[in-house]
Amino acid sequence: MNDLIACCGLDCASCDAYIATINNDDALRSQTAEKWATLYNAPNINAEMINCTGCRMEGVKIGHCSECDIRNCVHAKGFSTCGECSVLDDCQIVAKVHQFAPAAKLNLKSA
Repeated sequence: MNDLIACCGLDCASCDAYIATINNDDALRSQTAEKWATLYNAPNINAEMINCTGCRMEGVKIGHCSECDIRNCVHAKGFSTCGECSVLDDCQIVAKVHQFAPAAKLNLKSA
């Protein structure tokens, strides 16, 4: 599986935080922080927090990614992604992501 597919199936390569990090793009960091603060009703998000090298890659993670219940579950089970888990279709933990990003589930099933 592509290493830039997150544990939950999101595509890190298309994530603005990942793109800003690999390109060291402070303008994109600021835009992303503003957008996410509004989208997720999280006014404490700021540009300095927008740094991530990808869920399954070595390096820095955004705060919520480093503390992610999905990522922690995958690691505890010794998997690379949720796609390896037999309860994927019924899992309430990853369902929170797949509800808003159905393509993430497709990424896991197509691997």
